[in-house]
Amino acid sequence: MEKIKSLADQLREKMVRPGEKQASEQQNPPDDIQGKAKKKADKIMESTILKAMIAYDNSDCKSMAHIRLDKQTLDLMNKFKMATNVDVTKFVAFAVKHFFDSYPELKTIIKQFIQNTDL
Repeated sequence: MEKIKSLADQLREKMVRPGEKQASEQQNPPDDIQGKAKKKADKIMESTILKAMIAYDNSDCKSMAHIRLDKQTLDLMNKFKMATNVDVTKFVAFAVKHFFDSYPELKTIIKQFIQNTDL
């Protein structure tokens, strides 16, 4: 019975051991590698579209749409989320808004359809 310990007890024991701290410091990569990772992250952040996407606020959007995507596109979007920390929902909302803003003729087509439709 004495050998059975809760997860919290096991974590406390690991935190108390001073030798563990030194071992974990040795496992950290050198500053060169961390510096390269920071430079790469900075290079990613230089993208204008990415800055606009990060700045885009979709917190007040409450409407939902169910979309279907192929597996490769969804995998790519999930990897994009891991790389940039931009949520997939925010990505899609920004992309659709940007698409309609970039191609205003689509709005014209929709308006013409509504005008020609008998209600």
